[in-house]
Amino acid sequence: MIVSLEEVKQHLRIETDEDDISIQTMIHAAESFIRSSTDSVIDDKDNRAKMICLFLIADMYENRGLASEKGNSGIREIAKMMLLQL
Repeated sequence: MIVSLEEVKQHLRIETDEDDISIQTMIHAAESFIRSSTDSVIDDKDNRAKMICLFLIADMYENRGLASEKGNSGIREIAKMMLLQL
């Protein structure tokens, strides 16, 4: 595991347990995405992977919709990249 639920909640400054299931799903998705992108064995000791994982999870958490809300009506880029790996 690259990041723990507690690390993610601290990074996102979340103090409640309401979103734990969703956050755990985001953790699994981000870690799977990183592993598929690199074809490497990555663990919690790789700080680069940890930061990328936290970045991806923060993006997923803060932008929970599939479409970009920044004036672009298309699917968000991270979602496109994940879809290409399926």
